Amino acid sequence: MRNPCRGLSDWVIFGRIYHVEHFLILVGGVVRLIKIPLIALILQGIPEQVAVTTLAFVIAGIHLKWDRILMIGIGQAFCAYVVRLFPIPFGIHTILLLIMLFIILTKFTKGDVALSFMASSITFLVLGIFELTCMSLVMQIFGFTPETLFNDLVLRILVGELNMLLLFISAFLVNKLYITSGIHL
Repeated sequence: MRNPCRGLSDWVIFGRIYHVEHFLILVGGVVRLIKIPLIALILQGIPEQVAVTTLAFVIAGIHLKWDRILMIGIGQAFCAYVVRLFPIPFGIHTILLLIMLFIILTKFTKGDVALSFMASSITFLVLGIFELTCMSLVMQIFGFTPETLFNDLVLRILVGELNMLLLFISAFLVNKLYITSGIHL
């Protein structure tokens, strides 16, 4: 809820005051706040969205032009960052990114809506699987709690880098499969 007595960047949630540089996560009816620093956007958000865009382009059979992929990835990352500044449930940014990627792919596939929907959906499904797997493995191997993963900036960036690496490897392997076997989804 907005508190008119506080500054423009302050929000009151359950009687506590938070600043806009935090975003809300709604899990099981409990609102938690996690700070997203600009360094996390630069070191995790942008590379991850570039990897997401790369995998989506490969799945859709779009020629990889790195300047285009980089610009789309940066745009996606900044959109996610801005959306996370608002007090909305966690996950809304993912839905918006999926829709944006779908629209971008539709443009580059010359209007092939089915292919664009499939490529964007598969890409975000793969991202979700990799994120869940990486976080679970890190928690299991090193004994970290979810709180530690979300609150430790360096650890969060490292896990994000692992996701990004897996996305790029997937894009490379799918692209190699397309080239060697001549198949296309």
